[in-house]
Amino acid sequence: MSATIVDPGTAPPRPVAAHARRDGVRARRRRVLVWIATHALAVALALMFLAPVVFIGLTALMTDQQALTSDLWPHSWNWDNFAVVFEKSMLLRWTANTLMYAVLGTVFTVVSSVPVAYALAKFRFPGRRLAFLLVITAMMLPPQVIAVPIYLVWARLGLTDGLWPLILPMLLGDAFSIFLLRQFLVTIPRDYTDAARVDGCSDVTTLIRVVLPMARPAIAAVALFQFFYCWNDYYGPLLYAGVEQDHLTLSLGLATFKAFHSVQWNLTMAATLLVTAPVIIVFFFAQRVFIEGVTLTGVKG
Repeated sequence: MSATIVDPGTAPPRPVAAHARRDGVRARRRRVLVWIATHALAVALALMFLAPVVFIGLTALMTDQQALTSDLWPHSWNWDNFAVVFEKSMLLRWTANTLMYAVLGTVFTVVSSVPVAYALAKFRFPGRRLAFLLVITAMMLPPQVIAVPIYLVWARLGLTDGLWPLILPMLLGDAFSIFLLRQFLVTIPRDYTDAARVDGCSDVTTLIRVVLPMARPAIAAVALFQFFYCWNDYYGPLLYAGVEQDHLTLSLGLATFKAFHSVQWNLTMAATLLVTAPVIIVFFFAQRVFIEGVTLTGVKG
């Protein structure tokens, strides 16, 4: 019995291309499943945080009759609700007051906190640890504890009917900002400051020309923290702004707007969206610097 020899050149071609395509599809599916499993928690948390924002946006475009009903999708898109908010409130004036409070407060806090943090991080003087302990203690002190004596001081100065009692104290620094900046400045090697002193730089020159350029991420994080705090502050304006509509900030004005238009939830949601939109936009563009600054300040204690 003789064996049949098959010429390799005449053998039927194997479906290599089909197998390769199937392997590629399986690999892509596997990568998608791995990505979903890895980011499932993050996606779920993102949806949880986005759901209220979407609800506010949809309600802001509804009619007064449809707002807070079981119909979650607007029957008609009422973009004029935002115009009605400007007509029925002093939103532009409240925005100007809030910007003045936030911008001046941020600038004053950064300018006054940086030198203190630099001294605590780089100088060696008696009582340095005690001073740093006092800063930490001030962070833990609730503002309500000292609200009454401070209010009496500003009342005797005749400055209680405005925002200056909230802005001027920031010239003396902020405990949290000092702590955050100090935690970053201790990570800067002393070789840089020692080299600057060898070159004849004073402490102020060393701070401005050497330390500040290296501390930009921490300064940006502190500035954003302070700006968001001033923008969202409700307790401070409630104490000092008074009852005049011209002196209110956005947070306090939004509360009064809700009191006057408690039934018109579509207008209330439209006003809420207008108030929160600037903060979301600022954080969206500055989140990289913000996260970098917060991360670097926790490298070394």
